[in-house]
Amino acid sequence: MAYIGVKFREHGLIYYFDAQEQSFKKGDQVVVCTEEGLGMAWVALVREEPPAGLQMQNIKPVDRRAEEADIQAEAENRRIGGEAFAFCKSRIRAAGLEMKLVDVEVRFDRSKMIFYFTAPSRVDFRDLIKTLVSEYRTRIELRQIGVRHEAQILGGIGDCGRGCCCSTFLRRFDPVTIKMAKEQQLFLNPSKISGCCGRLLCCLNFEKNFYSDFYKKCPRIGKKYQTSAGELKVLRANIFQDSLVVDAGGGEEKEISLPEWQELISHQGNGSFLTSLQVSASKEQPEKEVSQEQAREQGSGADVPKPGPETEKKGPDQKKDESAASRRKGKAPGGSRRKRRKSKPKK
Repeated sequence: MAYIGVKFREHGLIYYFDAQEQSFKKGDQVVVCTEEGLGMAWVALVREEPPAGLQMQNIKPVDRRAEEADIQAEAENRRIGGEAFAFCKSRIRAAGLEMKLVDVEVRFDRSKMIFYFTAPSRVDFRDLIKTLVSEYRTRIELRQIGVRHEAQILGGIGDCGRGCCCSTFLRRFDPVTIKMAKEQQLFLNPSKISGCCGRLLCCLNFEKNFYSDFYKKCPRIGKKYQTSAGELKVLRANIFQDSLVVDAGGGEEKEISLPEWQELISHQGNGSFLTSLQVSASKEQPEKEVSQEQAREQGSGADVPKPGPETEKKGPDQKKDESAASRRKGKAPGGSRRKRRKSKPKK
C-alpha cells in the first residue's frame, strides 16, 4: 500500500491520500475528493506509510488519475481565476474599499469562487459581491484572512534562504511571543525576528523546546557559584557548543563544557583541568586564636585589660566595705553623688 502527498497550489501545503494500489510518481496530476468537492492536484511525494500523527480515517482515497479533459478544465479555471483577480481588484479600487486582494480560487467544477483578502478592519463588501455574482453567475465567497495566511498562499523566502515554513510544511499557526526570542538570546530588532508577513518568526515556536531543555541543564547567567576551582561567575552560554563562558578571575574568560561544569559543582574536578582553567582555588584557612597582646598591637577593637588584682572577681565582703565607704563620702554605692532634698521652710 502506498500513500501520496499532493499539492493544490505551488506554495500550498501537502495533503495525503491513499493511492489504492495505483502507481504514481512525483509530478503526476490526480483528481481527489476533498471536503469541498473534487479538486485537481499534483503528486509532491510518494511514501509507503503516512506521516506520524495523521489519523488513518482522515486519509481519503484518490478518485482517479487526471485525464486530458481534466487538465484542460484546470487550465481554464486558472485563466478564469486570473481574470477574476484583475476584475475584483479594479472594483475594489473604484469603490474605495480598504482591503487587499490576495488570491482567487476557482473550484474544479466551477461551482464556487473564493476571493481571499486582507483588511485592517471589517469591510462592507455587499455591493462588491453583487457585482461579482452578476459577472460570473456562480457562488461567490469573500474570505478575510490574516497576514500569516497571506504569506502561506503567496509564499516567499525567509532570512535563512529557504522557503517560508508556513508555505512548505507548517500546517497550523501556533502563537509566537517575544519571550521566545528573549530565551533564545536574539536581538529584539523587529526586522531580524520578523518574517515576510511582518509577524514574529514561526521558527521561534518549534525551536522553543530545544532552548528550554538546554537552559534546564546550564546554571543561571550572571550568577556566582562556589566550585572546586573557587568562585566562578557564569557570563554567557553557548547552546551550539553545549558550553559555558565563565569569569576565571582577573578579567580572564574561559569556556568550559557542561560536563566539566558538573564536575566543578560536585567538587570532583580534575587537577589538569583546573590548571588549564588558571583559577587558584581559594581554600578557607582555620581562624587562629589571637592573644590579647597581639590584639593591642594590631589595634583591633577595644583594649583588652590585663588580668590583675583590679580585674579579679570581687567577693561579697569587699562589696560591703565599698558601699559603706561611699555612703560616708555622700555617694551612692554605684559611684554617683547622692542628692540631698531641700527642706521646705515652715510657715
